[in-house]
Amino acid sequence: MKNIYCIGELLIDFVAEKQGNDLSKVTEFTKKAGGAPANVACAIAKLGGKSKFIGCVGYDKFGDFLLDILEKHEVDISLAQRSKTFTTLAFVSIADEGERDFVFSRGADKELVYDPSVKVGFKKSILHLGAATALLGGELEKAYGRYFFDALTQDTFISFDPNFRGDLWKENEVNFIKKCLPYIEKSHLCKFSLEEAELISGKKDIYEACDFLHKVGTQIITITLGAKGTFLSTPTLKETIPSFNVNPIDTTGAGDAFIGCLLMQIAALDNINELQENVPLLLEMVKKANKAGAITTTNFGAIPALPTKEMIFN
Repeated sequence: MKNIYCIGELLIDFVAEKQGNDLSKVTEFTKKAGGAPANVACAIAKLGGKSKFIGCVGYDKFGDFLLDILEKHEVDISLAQRSKTFTTLAFVSIADEGERDFVFSRGADKELVYDPSVKVGFKKSILHLGAATALLGGELEKAYGRYFFDALTQDTFISFDPNFRGDLWKENEVNFIKKCLPYIEKSHLCKFSLEEAELISGKKDIYEACDFLHKVGTQIITITLGAKGTFLSTPTLKETIPSFNVNPIDTTGAGDAFIGCLLMQIAALDNINELQENVPLLLEMVKKANKAGAITTTNFGAIPALPTKEMIFN
C-alpha cells in the first residue's frame, strides 16, 4: 500500500445547529473538524489506507483538537506544523436540500512552510492536492507549488481537487482558473464538481468540458454529480457511474470521501501507470468511491460521517 500525502488546510467547521437557514439567521453552532485535504486523509485512513497530512494549525486549543482528531483516525501527522497564528475557522449552515452556506475566517493554514526533507518520501507515492485555500497566496501557496514540483521529479502519482469556494475568491474567478491550470496540466487524476468543471473549462456541456481539461493535460477526470453519481472521463472513455440511493442530510465531505476512497484503491495497485487503460477496474473503483461519498451524506459533519472499510469493501 503506497503512502498518500494530503496537503492543504485543516480547520474548525462551526456547523449550524438549526439546519435549513443561511448563516445570517443562525445563532448556535457545533464545533467539528474540517478542511478538504484533512477530510481526504481521514477517509483514506478510515478505509485502511496510509495517509500523511501536511498542513498548519495554530498553537491553540482548536489546533490541539484538530490534530487529536487526525491521530485518532490513524492519519500520520508527523509533517503537520503549528503556528502562532490562530487556527483557521469555517462557519457552515446546511440548507434543507443538504447544500452548504460557507463563511471562512482564515488563520494558521496559510502559514505552512515548505519542508525540503519531505521530497524523498514522494518517491513512487501518491500526492493529493486540495486547493480550497492553497492558491490564495502566502507561505502555503509557495509550499504547495514546491511540493507539486517535487512530486513531478519523484515519479509520484498526483491528484488535484480545486475545491472552489466562492466566498474565498470574491469575484476573482479568473485568477482562480489561471492558478489551477498548471496543476490540471500535470496531474494524473483531477476531481471536479460540475460547477468547477464548467468554471475552469468555460464549457457548459460536460463532454466539452472534459475534452478541454484533457487538452490541458490531465488523463483521468472525475466530475461528481451528487445524487446522479460521477462522470468519469479518460481520453478513451466517457461514462456516468450512478450513485447509491440514500437520504442525504449533509453533503459536507462527500466529495472528500469519494476522492479518498478512490485514491486508497489506487494506492493498492502494483502498477498505477496501467490504471487508465484498465477500464473495468477504473469503473469498479469509481463505483466504490460513489458509495463512500453517498454514505457520508447520511450523517452530519465530514469526518464523523466517513465510512469504514467494512461499509465499502464487504
